[in-house]
Amino acid sequence: MSQEWYEDDDEIIYVSKSEMKRDMVALQELGEKLIPLDKKLLATLNLPERLYDALIEAKRLTAHGAVSRQKQLIGKLMRHVDPAPIQELLDKIAGVSDRHSGWLHQLERLREKLLTDPKAIEAFVADYPQVEVQRLRQLVRNAQKEREQQKPPKNFRELFQLLKECIPEPPIPGVNIKAEDEA
Repeated sequence: MSQEWYEDDDEIIYVSKSEMKRDMVALQELGEKLIPLDKKLLATLNLPERLYDALIEAKRLTAHGAVSRQKQLIGKLMRHVDPAPIQELLDKIAGVSDRHSGWLHQLERLREKLLTDPKAIEAFVADYPQVEVQRLRQLVRNAQKEREQQKPPKNFRELFQLLKECIPEPPIPGVNIKAEDEA
């Protein structure tokens, strides 16, 4: 029976063989989720070259045995990588990231404020001088009219897109993503 002990300062932590195996399987499964991602998106993760190459190779393979061996290699290489930024990126792609959801909620609150508070436009322009002021005012005015007339929210959605362009999403630590890489 294999057991492993780790010394952390003056504290000894016992890790069972089963727990180590669960951790390794979890890392392999996380690595397998990276295989279908686009090469540009993989490049933003700053992965070690061997892991990046193994992921690219896994995309190419078709034989079941070869794919299985490649996934095991990816799992082995994942042991030397911090999984947190990878998991956060995958959560963001899946739409379950707390950071991403918080950013979207912030934009929704700001859009609502722009539609209800006349002074909010000036405050927004002061904070984000790169915004096209005329376009912003027009979208707010048209979105207000849409609401009053109970029309489809075309300008309401366009206003949200404008806010997304002006207010960048907070970056994920350890990941270098540009907006055009996500789409």
